[in-house]
Amino acid sequence: MIKLLSISGSPAKGSSTDLLLHEIAKATIAKLEPAHEVDWKFIKANDLRFVPCQACGKAPTLSYCFYDDDLTNIYPLVAECDCLLFGSPVYFDSVSGQAKLFIDRCNCFRPYDFDNQEPEHNFIKLIRRKRPGGMVVVGGDDIGIEQARRTIAGFFKWIEVVNYGMVAYKSTDDRRIGTVADDAAVMQQARELGEKLANAILNS
Repeated sequence: MIKLLSISGSPAKGSSTDLLLHEIAKATIAKLEPAHEVDWKFIKANDLRFVPCQACGKAPTLSYCFYDDDLTNIYPLVAECDCLLFGSPVYFDSVSGQAKLFIDRCNCFRPYDFDNQEPEHNFIKLIRRKRPGGMVVVGGDDIGIEQARRTIAGFFKWIEVVNYGMVAYKSTDDRRIGTVADDAAVMQQARELGEKLANAILNS
């Protein structure tokens, strides 16, 4: 069973972010099945209820976080997935608030090494294997897209996800949701990234 996880930081249903994440996932699954069974889960951060990171520092015993909220059941999905897709619209030259809150709460995947268990660095790696991943960023200009990309790239590094590519889309009409569906070239980029990720999964 191959576990594919998509996480969207877009608050809007049917957004360009969501459409691109779905297109990548569908292309990935199409290349893997029927030879390999795929369990695909799609999560919208906006539908979850959780507190922002409270900078607790030390890792809680027997769990990922001290707070028992909607992320309690999401952490194992992030840790155990074989491929991660993460997407966000650009808000104020970065990822959305929903995406950033989610990323911040994943700090627990590398708790601070107070007991010096791993002297080569200051944090303990709770995830020991690298997984392929891809990102989606939807914005209006190159500066915002690049800064959002850097945020997601840092998140990927933190949770042992190797970035295999990004699909960036510059929205043509802020008043309409899902305009990327009209852009055949960008949708094709999403399918190509999905196929690339499928090959990475098989090779890993």
